[in-house]
Amino acid sequence: MFGSLLLVVAAGISSVAAAPVGSGPAPVESPRPLGEIVPAPASLKPGGPAYAVTGGTRIRVDGDSREARRIGEYLADVLRPSTGYALPVTERDGHDGIRLELASRDSGLGAEGYRLKSTRGSVTITARAPAGLFHGVQTLRQLLPASVEKDSRQKGPWEIAGGTLTDTPRYAYRSAMLDVSRHFFSVAEVKRYIDQLALYKINKLHLHLSDDQGWRIAIDSWPRLAEYGGSTEVGGGPGGHYTKSDYKEILRYAASRYLEVVPEIDMPGHTNAALASYAELNCDGVAPPLYTGTSVGFSSLCAPKAVTYDFVDDVIRELAALTPGRYLHIGGDEAHSTSHEDYVAFMEKAQAVVGTYGKTVVGWHQLTGADPVNGAIAQYWGYDQTGAAERKQVADAAKNGTKLVLSPADRTYLDMKYTKETKLGLAWAGYVEVQRSYDWNPATYLEGVPEEAVLGVEAPIWSETLTNSADIEQMAFPRLPGVAELGWSPAATHDWDTYKVRLAAQGPRLSALGIDFYRSPQVPWRTE
Repeated sequence: MFGSLLLVVAAGISSVAAAPVGSGPAPVESPRPLGEIVPAPASLKPGGPAYAVTGGTRIRVDGDSREARRIGEYLADVLRPSTGYALPVTERDGHDGIRLELASRDSGLGAEGYRLKSTRGSVTITARAPAGLFHGVQTLRQLLPASVEKDSRQKGPWEIAGGTLTDTPRYAYRSAMLDVSRHFFSVAEVKRYIDQLALYKINKLHLHLSDDQGWRIAIDSWPRLAEYGGSTEVGGGPGGHYTKSDYKEILRYAASRYLEVVPEIDMPGHTNAALASYAELNCDGVAPPLYTGTSVGFSSLCAPKAVTYDFVDDVIRELAALTPGRYLHIGGDEAHSTSHEDYVAFMEKAQAVVGTYGKTVVGWHQLTGADPVNGAIAQYWGYDQTGAAERKQVADAAKNGTKLVLSPADRTYLDMKYTKETKLGLAWAGYVEVQRSYDWNPATYLEGVPEEAVLGVEAPIWSETLTNSADIEQMAFPRLPGVAELGWSPAATHDWDTYKVRLAAQGPRLSALGIDFYRSPQVPWRTE
């Protein structure tokens, strides 16, 4: 509670520099207040002299950790272009500079927490594990002026407010989903999004790799899936797919930013690309044409056929072998062309295959209408108009041990239009302005769900109308930081009036990163 009150005080200080849209430049506090970050920290104690990054600054890392060294080099790569400083990374001990320390005995910080202490002589980030160091580095970035994100030399000064900030996540599962099936995105575009997610301490990247409009991952035992099923996209474009080398590169890059990739092969519905690629997967043995529209619910794997489960086993086996993460998503939503009996039978067998290859099953919340296996995770994507019976079904599964990841469509779907004037996106779940996206509590969102059943949150972005990184960024920002805060920050810090001020301070940073975000009139954007 004390830390939360301090956060409110710090956020209040930052509001001095906030200005309404169109009011022109406003004075900027230098250094910026310790609490002016997103997600909000668990606790902070501001005070004391600021630390200044100068030409003499060194980044000191734990000599016993290769990962600490790599994080130090990552930080140097972020800071060097804008500051113009050499910022050597050294394993030599010292009490000055930017210090990255691993303290394995500090159990209070957990697997992802960190402590940042800023004094006149140094800034020290302490963590129990490398992921915590990396998250602390993201906080350090946000405490510096926004121009530190630019790729050319800037004026400075580069000061970090004095004080101590201690931070641990509320939820272990903080995710964003990128739909690469409706429109295909290159490895470079996926990497760009990974970097943006990392800034806000997201730790999962859910890749939607297959759908009616395209199959996006090479499967050696069924090569036409990618070669033919991946040859188009919504609107009839050329589509594309990831080779296994491409996919490994995405995994490597995500891991370097401490994100775990959760691959999804949607089934038994959303499978037209697979059905078009192999006639034998259809009950009538006839392959349908490739599909480039946006309707849903018309396709289904043939649940009674034995070859269907050969297909499922091969795909999951190859994908599981490529993926070091714990989770494998099998979809299960909008299977309107599959009878309930066939759906239940199919999902039982598909879940068993995932377990055979050592992964934890994730499925959309319709999985709770079948029989979720022990340890399965259901991802809830319902919204205000979802029926009470369906919500109860999910709640009952949660009471029986099924963990939930919450992605309510009218809160976290980043492809929903902000307003009726929004050019991109869809509106089937309604219009989702920035406040609506932020202003809900995962712990109490679904009536009847035990608080401990909520594993975390996810912000999906579907790509029916999105074709490039600029489109993704226009829809993801500024809503993504709010969902990230719901996943990371203590419930006690959750307050729209203070959050919108901290979000306003992110505007110049997003611009410095080349992100053309939606300038919501609900936020008093800063114009430094």
